[in-house]
Amino acid sequence: MLKGAATRRTLLAGSLLLPASFVFGQSVTMLSPREAYEAAQAKRVVLVDIRDAAEWADTGLPQGAVALSADAPAFEVRIAGLRLDNPGKRIVLIDRTGAQAVAVAQKLAGRGWRDLAGVRGGVLGPGGWLAERLPVAEYR
Repeated sequence: MLKGAATRRTLLAGSLLLPASFVFGQSVTMLSPREAYEAAQAKRVVLVDIRDAAEWADTGLPQGAVALSADAPAFEVRIAGLRLDNPGKRIVLIDRTGAQAVAVAQKLAGRGWRDLAGVRGGVLGPGGWLAERLPVAEYR
């Protein structure tokens, strides 16, 4: 058995190769960036960018996304408002790389939320929104 820092590095490096649902526990539906984009454009889902304002300013917002930082006060109340305004539509979370979207979706699922999903690769990750050359809107 490995000890100390080497063990942690080995475990962390290995965990990067595992699916986000395995690393974080409970399974979360993940959409490809293109699936999320097409569903948002067709108004079948509500795409919510949960990054912060500095990140939105840096890269822009995925086209069709609602800007709602997961760190904002009353985040859950505000996302509940989106759900009420869009009955029957899945809430799809997008972040920088996909990991925070999974964590937030799992947290909400633990509180009884259903029909949540994340975007694989987020905005900046490998195979993510920008890598797929999907459109973004300027954030002001």
